[in-house]
Amino acid sequence: MSKKSSEILKVFPNPQPKRDYEIHMECPEFTCLCPKTGQPDFATIDIFYIPEKLCIELKSLKLYIWSYRNEGTYHEAVINKILDDLVSACKPRYMKITGDFYVRGGIHTVITSEHNMPDSAKPQPK
Repeated sequence: MSKKSSEILKVFPNPQPKRDYEIHMECPEFTCLCPKTGQPDFATIDIFYIPEKLCIELKSLKLYIWSYRNEGTYHEAVINKILDDLVSACKPRYMKITGDFYVRGGIHTVITSEHNMPDSAKPQPK
């Protein structure tokens, strides 16, 4: 990636920080390059999260996802990197990233990675 994720990903204050609610974003046009062959890999990236204090701004997410178009990376690595970058940006209560990659070489691959904040770190009711 040419720009650091912290330069691309923007956040805004959660309008309902006292309530648990799920945000689901689907990115159906994800593209990266196979690190072995240089051929493009295509996927739909699903992002599910329960925000804490911050939410991810959608335009910046689009630019972040697009930044992988010329990057050579394995499916497993890119899904975990996306999770790490998004968790770092918004520090959610919970987040799950799923990459549903198109068939390549006769194999369909789905990668899922999750971040669970420990109960001790969750806000306690007053």
